[in-house]
Amino acid sequence: MTSNRVALITGASRGIGKAITLALAEGGLDVVINFARQRDAAAQVQAEASRLGVKAGLLQADISQIADHGRVFEFLKEKFGRLDVLINNAGVAPKVREDMLNASEESFDRLMNTNLRGPYFLTQRLARWMVELRQQVANYSPVIVNISSISAYTSSPNRADYCLTKAGVAMMTQLYAHRLAEFEIPVFEIRPGIIETDMTAGVKEKYDRLIAEGLTPIPRWGKPEDVGKAAAAIVQGCFPYSTGEVFNVDGGFHLRRL
Repeated sequence: MTSNRVALITGASRGIGKAITLALAEGGLDVVINFARQRDAAAQVQAEASRLGVKAGLLQADISQIADHGRVFEFLKEKFGRLDVLINNAGVAPKVREDMLNASEESFDRLMNTNLRGPYFLTQRLARWMVELRQQVANYSPVIVNISSISAYTSSPNRADYCLTKAGVAMMTQLYAHRLAEFEIPVFEIRPGIIETDMTAGVKEKYDRLIAEGLTPIPRWGKPEDVGKAAAAIVQGCFPYSTGEVFNVDGGFHLRRL
């Protein structure tokens, strides 16, 4: 068993997942870089994390496939012997933004499986192990962080399936925070706003205009590194008497303004 704290970051090959991985590695955590398909990009993240002086593992698994969760568990147990931090970041957007009156069951099922069902059952599997590790590992301070979105409460009828999954992640956070509190395993939600990633590249002109018109009080796009810093602060234990808390990383989008 490694003596370092170990973090699993799902969907870590790019964007927010990559930024969180490197922020945690900078903080001295060993990291497990999960990816579904983009092995080359994930390997690049692994190389960058390794240069920070920590152990970085590469783990191919499709979180939407419950059958892959056993392999995730076995990899962590065999290669590291422990898990201190679970970052549920893996997620997908609709392939086509489509009016909810016409949207397909296929898109709905794809998003639900990846964004909600997969993380829900992965957390179930790994949280049980965290409970066991609390009895076995000295100075063990596990934490779970779910990455949701302002879409958890912001209506977008042309991607309703995405909004529903993120609203589900928000409730999943509350439920696991409640259930795991007795074991002193806090669960947090980070709610990013308009972040400059591959996922938002197709709507860049739209959001450039909206931001210029005052959509967010802080008048810029968010960066993946903004989310990475928030995750690092949580993981460092800066909020020891909190659980179920939501951290908005959205430039103030959530503020009600007159």
